[in-house]
Order: sequence, then C-alpha cells, then structure tokens
Amino acid sequence: MYRVCLAALLVCHAAPAADPVAWAEVRVVDAATGRGVPLVELETVNGLRFVTDNAGRVAFHEPGLMGRPVYFAVRSHGYEAAKDGFGFAGAKVTPRAGAPVEIKVTRRNVAERLCRLTGEGLYRDSVLLGHKTPLPDPLNPGRVGGQDSVQAAVHRGKVYWFWGDTHRMDYPLGLFRMAGATTPVPDPKDPKSDPAGGVAFDYFTDPKTGFTRAMMPLPERPQGVVWVSAVFVVPDGKGVDRLAGHYSRRKGLAEEYEQGVAVFDDDKAVFGVAKQLPLAETWRRPAGHPIVHEDGGTKWLLFGSPTPNVRVPATLADVLDPAKYEAFTCADGPGAGPRLGADGTPAWRWQKELPPTDSKTEAAWVKDGKLKAEHARFCPADAATPADRVVLHSGTVRWNAHRKRWVLLAGQVGGKPSFLGEVWYAEAAAPTGPFRAAVKAATHDRQTFYNVCHHAFLDRDGGRTVHFEGTYTNEFSGNPDKTPRYNYNQVLYRLDLDAPALKPARSD
Repeated sequence: MYRVCLAALLVCHAAPAADPVAWAEVRVVDAATGRGVPLVELETVNGLRFVTDNAGRVAFHEPGLMGRPVYFAVRSHGYEAAKDGFGFAGAKVTPRAGAPVEIKVTRRNVAERLCRLTGEGLYRDSVLLGHKTPLPDPLNPGRVGGQDSVQAAVHRGKVYWFWGDTHRMDYPLGLFRMAGATTPVPDPKDPKSDPAGGVAFDYFTDPKTGFTRAMMPLPERPQGVVWVSAVFVVPDGKGVDRLAGHYSRRKGLAEEYEQGVAVFDDDKAVFGVAKQLPLAETWRRPAGHPIVHEDGGTKWLLFGSPTPNVRVPATLADVLDPAKYEAFTCADGPGAGPRLGADGTPAWRWQKELPPTDSKTEAAWVKDGKLKAEHARFCPADAATPADRVVLHSGTVRWNAHRKRWVLLAGQVGGKPSFLGEVWYAEAAAPTGPFRAAVKAATHDRQTFYNVCHHAFLDRDGGRTVHFEGTYTNEFSGNPDKTPRYNYNQVLYRLDLDAPALKPARSD
C-alpha cells in the first residue's frame, strides 16, 4: 500500500515534460530600418539574461513565464529602448510559441552593428525558431569559441583571414599559433557578397578534429604563443606575389622570445620564418594593417597602427632588409620635442635614424606645451568637444573612392565610457594626415573593442558604405562581466560616410 501511494505521489509531483518546439520568438529591431539588432541584452526582473543572435532574435522558453506578460530591461551598446515614466528602458511582452513579438530600439551610434563574425552560435536562436539563415554553418564554423584580432589580405584571388589566440569548446586551452580561413573576394555589386549577415569562412582545419589548425606551427620552437600581424602582399625577386607579415613568438603580452618577418607557403598553407629580427628592433619591421602607396615614383608599403608612419619599398627583398625602412617624424632628435619651422609648424620628414612620431607622442607634446594642438597630425580634436584630443589606438587608414580621401577608423587610448571601447572616424588628403578632427562612430559601455580594422574589399556603393570589425571582450575594461557567446569575438559594423554626423570630421 505504501509503495503504491509513494509512486502515485511521485507521479503527481513530477515536472511536466517540456515541449521541444514551444519556443517563443522575441526579436529586437532597429526602429528606423526594421533590421534585427545583434548583441542586445534582455533581462527579466529576476535576473534571467538573454542576448540576441545575429538576426536580433531570442528563442525564449521559460515554463513559468509563457503566455503571461514579462518585462525585459533592454541594454545594447549604442542603441536605446524607450524609457517609461520611471526612467526604465525596456519593454513588456507576452511570450507565446508561434506568436513573434518585437522590441524596437533606436540607434545612437553613427555606425550600425551588423553581426558577430566568429565563434559559436552565430544564429543559435534563429535556428531554434526554425528560420532560414544566410550562412552555410550558422552555429559553429571552425568549431571555435572565440577569436582575437583579425588580419586580412587579398591574395591569389581569395581573401585570406588570420586571427590570433582562438578558443575551443572542448577544453580551456585553445589554439595559440594563429588560425586562418579563406573566402572569395567580394563583388561589391552582388547582393550575395553583402557581409551584413556574416562571412562564410572556409577555415583551415585539422582533419582529425575539425577544429581550426595552426597557421604558423613552428614545431621546432614549441615554447610560447605565435602571433602574425601586419599581413600584406608584395612581389618577390621573380615578380611572384607573396603573402607575408610580422611574427612574434612570445611568453605573453610582456615577454617576447623571437620576432621577424614570416612568409606564407602557398603549397603547405602555413607561415614560415623568412627573416629573424633583433628583439630590440621596435620600428624597422612590419606593423599594423599595411597599405600600398605610390610616392615620388616609388611604390611604398606603409606601416603603422593606426596611422602610417613607417615605410619601405614594396618588394619582399626590401621588407626583409631593416636598412630600407624609413620613419615619419617631426622630432628634433632622440627623446626631443618637435622640430619647428620658422612659422612655428612641425617639420615633418621621412628619415632612417629616429623612430616614428605617433599619436601618443603628439598628445604628450601638446600637454607639455611643446606643440600647439592645432598642429597635431595624428592626435585629432574630438569634433564634439574640440578642446579635447583623441589619442588613437590601433586601427586602419584606407583610401576611399567615395570621399576621395584617406579615411581613418581607430580605437582610443583611455576612452570613455570604456577603456579601448570607442571607435573614431577621421579623414585626410594623405595617408599620413594630418587628421584634424574625429567623430565617434561607435561606443561600447564598459566593454573593450580593440584592434579595429576597416576592410576596404568590403566597401560598397562606390565606397560610401564601409565595414569595420574589432575584438569585443571584457578584457582590459575592468568589467568582470562576459557577454555570452560574443565575448572575445569579432563584431562587424558598417558606416555610411555620407551620414550627417560625420561632417565635422571631413577634411574638405
């Protein structure tokens, strides 16, 4: 009798079986365009947090909350939900399977956030809700969990993409010797090449595990991580284009074991050491996101991050020869302030003895009264508050056919509201500036968005629409919170260069 009653009691109190298809769709859309917005956080009053996928969707199924009003606080970098009379930014919706609901947000960023490019679950919620997605693998391409700092170059009819440290989903330690992938070169007139929904990376993978493999394995040097940066294409002695870059084998951010120039082996699809450089060499080497620029009848490879301030003739032989490098500076000597002309303006020049002048150096000169703020070349004024200077962090300078100017997109050292979380736009008539004023294009509240990169091969509408990405993470921000799936991954934005908000940064 007791066993029968106990069995009946267990049956009565057993949890109801979950309906595997009873997902409710909550979609966050841009109020102006109707497009889904990725990286929007929805949080219930009891602390349940959901983050929209690349299509702006959340697949919601909480057994105790279905079919009844639920309030979500809405947070998103550079986007805002409407506030009520108490100042709460959010929305009340009733989640029901088969009855999608929308929450509208207003974009405050000048740039529009498009999608997350790397990592797991790119379209996780859309897949759960049964929607078609624009990528062949919408869930876990390359089996990566997170990827740091992109480098990209067009080589032999393809775009080659490379990333730094790469997280894996099956163990806390991932790949620390560069990951890589290829894609077709986008056709700016083909809608199928529009990167707004993501980029279908064809990863170089380990055939045994399916996880992305090392692009610079260096098996004879097992100690340390390997980073490849400043990827570029130049002809070798036979006139054959070679893909190359700077490599650094190191213990961590602080200690370096080895550095030099690496060249890609197209047959083996790996980088190898072409030239080892002294550890003390800090500027006669590739850096940043290089560009080719013709000046004085010579094709130069320009380096620097974000602003080009080092150059070398654009051949592999010259890249391998530190004696061929030149730095752009206005310094009067080693450790000295700027050399000023009779009219009080800095005397800029290309030379081989002194290191290049950068944004941080100019900012210090301005602060110390050695350089007038209006004479700064790489430290532009904040267009919103011209008395403030923007100390630039890593980024890119690219030629833009629409603006007929060199456009800069870069991060900021010590920016607000987040250290390294801001992206700035400026332009100039020459790749070396001067960049007089900058407009904030995107912001990330208490999160980092570093190593900003504008991919010119993704430009559309004759260059009016440009795309940039960066590493989104809580690292260096002082914020312990990691955004699920998005943390330590690449996020893509697009920017309309005719946007009225950018007018103060225009050089014409």
